[in-house]
Amino acid sequence: MTKWRCANCGDCLYQPFGQVPAFEDDDISLFESRAICRYISEKHANQGNIKLYGTNPLEKASIDQWLEAESQSFNPPTSALVFQLAFAPRMKIKQDEALIKQSKAKLAKVLDVYENRLGDSRYLAGDDFSLADLSHLPNSQYLMDDSEIEELFMSRGNVGRWWGEISSRESWKTVVEMQRTP
Repeated sequence: MTKWRCANCGDCLYQPFGQVPAFEDDDISLFESRAICRYISEKHANQGNIKLYGTNPLEKASIDQWLEAESQSFNPPTSALVFQLAFAPRMKIKQDEALIKQSKAKLAKVLDVYENRLGDSRYLAGDDFSLADLSHLPNSQYLMDDSEIEELFMSRGNVGRWWGEISSRESWKTVVEMQRTP
């Protein structure tokens, strides 16, 4: 098994960039959440939602495309917003209003692309719920407490419908409830 040394502290194993989460299974170590999700979906493809990572190369390519869009376009502004709106107040850190405004503008542009895509399909990668949709749930859930962010989603008919569908799945409701329970 590959054992990496953390770039930050030099002590952590399995996380070459000092990031979490880390995942170990048999003789494989993974340290990036999207890679971990892909691996688990492939390994357990016949359990649960068998279409989570697609059932053929074209479906998988579409899912990968939208996972990349989430990673490169959706995640940067939403991560900044999650920190500024959800965590900074709890940590008694002054919010960066300029960064919040800039991130909302970037998110609005991403949601415009999503609005167009979701006009052609029920979910981002097609007509089946997939990892592409799942990857949007954590940051979006944190942001829905902010009325301006909620309006960014809900003012776009297709995005609002999509958010309603993915966030009302029983499995996601269970996750949200688990986070609320101390």
